[in-house]
Amino acid sequence: MKLVHAADIHLDSPLRGLDRYDGAPSADLRVATRRAFVNLVDHCLEERVDALLLAGDVYDGDWQDFNTGLFFVKQLARLREAGIRVWAVLGNHDAASVITRRLKLPENVTLLSHDAPQTSVDERLGLAVHGQSFAKRDVGEDLAAAYPRALPGLLNVGLLHTALAGRPEHAPYAPTTADRLASKGYAYWALGHVHRAEVVSRDPWIVFPGNLQGRSVRETGEKGFVVVTAEGTEVRSVEPVAADVARWHDLSVDVSPARSPDDAATLVQRALEAAAGASAGRLVAARVRLTGRGPVHVALVRDLAATEASVRAAAADVSGEVWVEKVVVRTLPEVDLAKARERKDALGHVARTVHDAAGDPETLKALAEELRPLLEKLPAGLGEDGRLFDAAEPGKVEAFLAEVEATLVPMLVEGEERP
Repeated sequence: MKLVHAADIHLDSPLRGLDRYDGAPSADLRVATRRAFVNLVDHCLEERVDALLLAGDVYDGDWQDFNTGLFFVKQLARLREAGIRVWAVLGNHDAASVITRRLKLPENVTLLSHDAPQTSVDERLGLAVHGQSFAKRDVGEDLAAAYPRALPGLLNVGLLHTALAGRPEHAPYAPTTADRLASKGYAYWALGHVHRAEVVSRDPWIVFPGNLQGRSVRETGEKGFVVVTAEGTEVRSVEPVAADVARWHDLSVDVSPARSPDDAATLVQRALEAAAGASAGRLVAARVRLTGRGPVHVALVRDLAATEASVRAAAADVSGEVWVEKVVVRTLPEVDLAKARERKDALGHVARTVHDAAGDPETLKALAEELRPLLEKLPAGLGEDGRLFDAAEPGKVEAFLAEVEATLVPMLVEGEERP
């Protein structure tokens, strides 16, 4: 028996950060989650699998219109024509209380109850699927606690939307433990909610497939589903399969060897080419972080707009579709800041003043209070990456001042050295 386990489709949710990019393939980006779902259905048909398990968050929230639901129903109908059954539970994004519009699902689809755990048995397949949908978005109780014990003589699968005992960047909905799940006696737990693929346990199998399509730089790398191969009442293998049509990368490029911005752009281009090669023909969306210590630091930070344009130009030179979501400059100067602070001249005074301010809580608080009304007057868009507005937060202004020191002092030193 072959089962496909997927979760967190988030149909019609946008790929964040690329919509403002001039020339970006907006049409492709808008339908990326749909195309990824088509890839999933295509695989089910091509491999003649027996069933599809959907562990919640097919939708990203209430539909803007019926087109989202119609697309989903049409894809499930393709599976119906091939005799492939579908079991699903609702998650926090598509809970019963969240989705106000409804369409009748094809008869091959079993949407498990949100009132209590439900068991659905397919005698032909020898399969029992146990699960419970979310009735509301914020489910704080352990739904798995009420799941029934495994049925003898069948392959038992648990379908659940949960973060288990907690996962970074995910709300602790339907909290439970791996031990609780194992106690039910199921051969496989098909989980959803966590967007990073993870095999929690192999005995029994407890698996997060991750989301089907990365939607931001927080969701990097290959995305897709898993194929579960079973024999009788036991799982024999669990294999990941990619379904994404656009792949996110968070690239850290060490530009320490660069002597000029052009040299730095060459290093960026090499990193982007490697990312494109690893993405196997998919559209590449990348955040580029320039790091390292070297002589190019001053030139990069003096004109951030030029640096960003240079990185985007490097991306345009890479074969295939490569788009830069954001450029972050985190380089450091060659200048010894500690020695600069020891100088007895005006430059040393500036270096000491900035450095000392970063270590004085009262100064930090006063600076944040002075900056806040000024920053609030900035045009929309200047603070989109959060760095400027960090200066108005007492807990973050220290790091901001460290960046000021690393930028300002080298510029002053360079100014001294010019004839």
